[in-house]
Amino acid sequence: MKKTARFLSLMIATLMVVLSFAGCGAADNSNVFVLGISGPMTGTASTYGNAVVNGAQIAVDKINAAGGINGYKIKLIYQDDEATVDKAKTAYEKLMDNGMQVFIGCVTSDSSIACNDLIKADGILQITPSASAIEAAVNPNSFRVCFTDPLQGTKMAEYVYNTLGYRKAAACYNQDDSYSTGMYDAFKERFTELGGKIAVEAPFGKDTSDFNAQITKVASSGADFIYLPIYAEKAAQILITADSKGVKLPFVGGDGLDGIMNYLTGDLGKLAENLIFLTPFVSTDTDPKVQAFTNTFIEKYDMTPDQFAADAYDAVYLAKLAIEQAGITAPTAMDNAAVVAAMTQIELDGLTGKMTFDASGEPNKDAKVAKIINGEYVAQ
Repeated sequence: MKKTARFLSLMIATLMVVLSFAGCGAADNSNVFVLGISGPMTGTASTYGNAVVNGAQIAVDKINAAGGINGYKIKLIYQDDEATVDKAKTAYEKLMDNGMQVFIGCVTSDSSIACNDLIKADGILQITPSASAIEAAVNPNSFRVCFTDPLQGTKMAEYVYNTLGYRKAAACYNQDDSYSTGMYDAFKERFTELGGKIAVEAPFGKDTSDFNAQITKVASSGADFIYLPIYAEKAAQILITADSKGVKLPFVGGDGLDGIMNYLTGDLGKLAENLIFLTPFVSTDTDPKVQAFTNTFIEKYDMTPDQFAADAYDAVYLAKLAIEQAGITAPTAMDNAAVVAAMTQIELDGLTGKMTFDASGEPNKDAKVAKIINGEYVAQ
């Protein structure tokens, strides 16, 4: 028994040494620039996390095929945070442990806000593709590709009032989500300022799965349309419920509705016909670079890219430009402060538009309005 115990102890010790060296080898990123992503790869928001990773990977592959950054390739690593605050912090720390030099994330707003202190302390460049809450880019080293929630709410209020001629809104929003409340508050302020009226508010909680109560309130409100400043998964459930109750009002919303067709498959797709949302990217755009990206995405992933994929693609190219502008010649010479400073000195003509940045971290670019027609997202 003693010999067996000693043998097992020796084997365990040897295995630990082997694993230790293997781990060191895996963490040796001296010959690559490491970009990290934290987002929901599983769970109800997984469509966004996977879109971001897939879009970023296409950019990484393209850059690497063209020689990388100053002759060094990019390595993309990612962690699943399930769009939850606690897991977002853990995911970020794992990415840092694995050598992350630029953070392409977090994908969702609440997760990003939860990591603010960690990101600020580490000082690395953060370029979130899609965390649109104001608080997600408050750090001096944080930038975003997407539009802010208040900007989206304001722009959509102006569009529905001035262009569509709507005057009475029914609002279904997630009261537990900063993305949703931030967009709705701005929409409400601007819409009423223009002369519109909020006919009914029908908020719901993050765990809500039955929307009968909300749609019942909407049905008797006299509203012209339903405003959905929410993510696509919940929006799809609301559309299904509205259809079951015979509520045929038009739907409008923000960029979170991009990808809603992923949740309305088959005959359910008709429920999203004429739905309108704000977005910086539409896959049917005839711009050659948009079409090249769209075709590559479809070929690689067998699905049409959404705004989140395009935002991530642009985020990777922004990271490349910032590293080059900062004069970083090799991964081992990474200078976080110089790369962050370079963000206000670059300009990108990306998939989501031409953009520059100031110290606020907000992108200077134009928004688009998209409409779902025959199952496709069409720019208006």
